[in-house]
Amino acid sequence: MALNDDIVNEIKARLSVSAVIGRRVKLQRRGREWVGLSPFSNEKTPSFTVNDEKGFYHCFSTGQSGDIFTFLMKTQNLSFPEALEQLAEDAGVELPKESPEAAAAATRNTKLREAVEAACAFFERTLQSAEGKNALAYLVGRGLSDDTIKRFRLGYAPNGNKLKAELLKKGYPEDVLLEARLIMESKEGRESFDFFRDRVMFPITDVRGRPIAFGGRVMGDGEPKYLNSPDTPLFAKGRILYGHALAKSSAIDRRQIIVCEGYMDVIALAQAGFANAVAPLGTALTESQLDLLWKMVPEPILCFDGDKAGQRAAGRAAGVALRNLRPGFSLQFALLTAGKDPDELIRRSGAAAMEAVLTDVLPLSEVVWRDLMALHPTDTPERRAGFEKAAYELASAIQDAAVRDQYRALFKSRIFELRGTSRADRKGGRTPPNRGRASSQPSPSKRRLDPAFGTGAQERVLLAVLINHPGALGHIEDRLGALKMADSRLDSLRQSALMHLAQQPDIDSQSLRAHLTGVGFARELDSVLGPETITHARFARPDAELNDATAGWDDTFKWRQRAILQQEFDRALAALEADPSDATLAAFQAAQQQLARLGDDDHHAAA
Repeated sequence: MALNDDIVNEIKARLSVSAVIGRRVKLQRRGREWVGLSPFSNEKTPSFTVNDEKGFYHCFSTGQSGDIFTFLMKTQNLSFPEALEQLAEDAGVELPKESPEAAAAATRNTKLREAVEAACAFFERTLQSAEGKNALAYLVGRGLSDDTIKRFRLGYAPNGNKLKAELLKKGYPEDVLLEARLIMESKEGRESFDFFRDRVMFPITDVRGRPIAFGGRVMGDGEPKYLNSPDTPLFAKGRILYGHALAKSSAIDRRQIIVCEGYMDVIALAQAGFANAVAPLGTALTESQLDLLWKMVPEPILCFDGDKAGQRAAGRAAGVALRNLRPGFSLQFALLTAGKDPDELIRRSGAAAMEAVLTDVLPLSEVVWRDLMALHPTDTPERRAGFEKAAYELASAIQDAAVRDQYRALFKSRIFELRGTSRADRKGGRTPPNRGRASSQPSPSKRRLDPAFGTGAQERVLLAVLINHPGALGHIEDRLGALKMADSRLDSLRQSALMHLAQQPDIDSQSLRAHLTGVGFARELDSVLGPETITHARFARPDAELNDATAGWDDTFKWRQRAILQQEFDRALAALEADPSDATLAAFQAAQQQLARLGDDDHHAAA
């Protein structure tokens, strides 16, 4: 089997160490690393660490370390070729056959890389020359610093065939330049010519940071405005993310990656302190690109432009993700005001405005539900039936059975809410014990949260009720399971608590707290169960009656939902005012209906 470093590196780029080792070892996230019990010794205290960023594992109990190939060889007693074949299949990488042709192809790819690197250096030099002064002025006018220009290796492709002349002079054969798509053949039989001319150049790199292609923005009013390299043996635009190499380390550290639409968005975000930003290359987000994102973080944030095209791109990305969801992996959406993009937002309002957008994200499930509401009116029985059919068909497209069941349950719950039917009614007309009995109604102070509490405090209260009263799970499970908390650590606590209760539904509060402390949530539990929470939410205390706890939980959840729906309503109204259309009107009406429905529910509950 012919082998070169590119094959091994491609496999490592596609498979994270934690994903491979996690099939055999149960791993827990600890900061930037994963920790578990050693597969090489019989230990009771975890000393086995995995670092995705560095691409290796280390076992402190035995002193062994290595990469994914070493791990398979040691744990499955495989030879290197056997481990290579297995991992290549997992990664979807086709291994070359042992043949002179394969060796020639590897040599050819090396020459192509060298030619693309030489072109990148030429464009960089030209940008800093007199010939590139207008292009440099354009970049400076967009607010880019010298350091940013150098970091992203921005350049300028001059008019004429100067790149071709330069590279031929350096000894690169014309057929190599043609195969790398640095030059193109003339359709009229004349000699070949530079592919990029009079354009600001954005190098596109592989995951190791090596230039493999380019994007170019025209100077002036020419078309197309942006032009990407065609696919080559080095470059397939549907399998690459712009800025991947520069963003990877920051994304892993922050456990967050921002997906925007264009080169300038990525660059502007990086310069403003958001180094964890990438972009697709002029196409809708593909499954391969989604896999690259999920290798870095479990829930990437899609931050597309607020115009129609941006919203369509977000909808297409949601569709791709929905089919490929698996437990723990999804998408989040940061919705920008219509007509703005991250680059413009940062230039006009600064990094703080962008940070505010990123903290006000919607989970994929909310975006999917909103789109369903916008596309399918529910004002007649027939239309409601069509809406329900579309929702369940969408859930059925999810390939993972566990996630598919969760989405079906979520849609079922939301549909019953549309019908005005409570969850208790769905369980045979039963109401929670003591509800509706005047003789046993507790005082409001026992069942209501201090109204001064904000969203973060409300989330802590919701968790405190569950942890102090595991018996409330049946009443709150669907809603808490569909909830996405703003604090990522609290959200992880929520998921861990629900998962453990699903496995041990009869567990008591003390045992649940002990489990959560054991898996690394001691600090979060102190916050959730501390005096600041319990003092202002008496119903969340361990000694509160279960009826009081569930009633207080219902009120708190509803207040939080009202705040979220109000934000959605405000965004929909702003979008409608900026761009009156059937789509924005439908989205506004959907947001208005949901907000009004929540108000009606409050009125009926009070009555």
